[in-house]
Amino acid sequence: MNEDFIKTTENKMKLALETLEKRFTTVRAGRANPSSLDGVSVDYYGSMTPLKQLATISVPEATQLLIKPFDRSCLASIEKAIIAANLGYNPSNDGETIRIVIPALTEERRKELTKQVKAMSEEAKVVIRNIRHEANEKIEKMDLSEDLEKAMMKEIQELVNEYNKDIENAYKNKEKELMTV
Repeated sequence: MNEDFIKTTENKMKLALETLEKRFTTVRAGRANPSSLDGVSVDYYGSMTPLKQLATISVPEATQLLIKPFDRSCLASIEKAIIAANLGYNPSNDGETIRIVIPALTEERRKELTKQVKAMSEEAKVVIRNIRHEANEKIEKMDLSEDLEKAMMKEIQELVNEYNKDIENAYKNKEKELMTV
């Protein structure tokens, strides 16, 4: 039972780290990344539909996204949706596809994005601490010997330290990616 409890707690921490890494992909670093369009929804015949369900999104060059819709009649709607998403992109429609040239980031914008990424990593650390707090409360409510209780809490703290290190590494990698010109 104790092993299952530790495993469940670790899975929650792993999920927090994966969520952070997903959030990091939405922060663009001057390179084309199809996932930067994940939040774009298009008005397709009266219903809001995610862009990736309406088109293939590819990266023909490092600073360019190519959107090829399955139904060419929705090109204008896709273009409007990208502009409305306010991502800083300027889509160009050639009648069959939409090209987006990713503008280079200014130094000021890079620093701003680095602050956003730092805030995201701090939020993830808070989530990890909350998971630890929750786990420690449950351990205290269990009817365990004092030694076993302390051993489990120590194991939880080791997991917290490990995941905080992983969060810090993910942050440093993303910061390096953002600051690379």
